[in-house]
Amino acid sequence: MFEDFDLIVSSFRAQYGIKVYSKEFQEMKWDEFCALLSGLGPETSLGRIVQIRSEDNEDILKNFSKEQHRIRNEWRSRSAQKVSPEKMEDFLEQMKKTFISMAGGVKN
Repeated sequence: MFEDFDLIVSSFRAQYGIKVYSKEFQEMKWDEFCALLSGLGPETSLGRIVQIRSEDNEDILKNFSKEQHRIRNEWRSRSAQKVSPEKMEDFLEQMKKTFISMAGGVKN
């Protein structure tokens, strides 16, 4: 999520009109943030990157640009590294703390 933060900021602004550094965002509950993040559409910058990363259709992959292949290959290379459930839980907790801190320390 850290590496995609700029895409998240851009996508929230494009789809919902929400500025991440706004009062509205600062007052947002964590569950709401997660729901909005999950609901980002394919027309957003994050949505387009997710589509590239997850594409498996060989006919579509044949038409990918070099940049699209690079994005997909880098993602798959990172994803191939196994992460323990404990490390994943630690990561998610750190992300939660980061977003709470960005929201001015409001924890809901």
